[in-house]
Amino acid sequence: MTLMRIRRAAQLTLPADVRQALNIQEGDYLEAEIVKGGVLLKPVSVVERQRAFRRIEANLAGVRDRRPEAVGSNQFEEEAIAEEVTAYRRARKI
Repeated sequence: MTLMRIRRAAQLTLPADVRQALNIQEGDYLEAEIVKGGVLLKPVSVVERQRAFRRIEANLAGVRDRRPEAVGSNQFEEEAIAEEVTAYRRARKI
């Protein structure tokens, strides 16, 4: 067990062996959680929103619709919709 001391402004220094075991470096973030008997520190990844949004856009640009192309006009779909509307109106007596 390694002891740490709280410094000015509530800062503490993680010992080198702890930093190496967690693979954390200066500037990394840790999440602190109160648990029974103490505090649990967990490394977390924080991503800049603009950078994350650009990556999402880049990934979405590669998404393609793999459904077969519609053949002909939309007449079939329009007729099906008209039939549904007619059946609804009959059921509701509109």
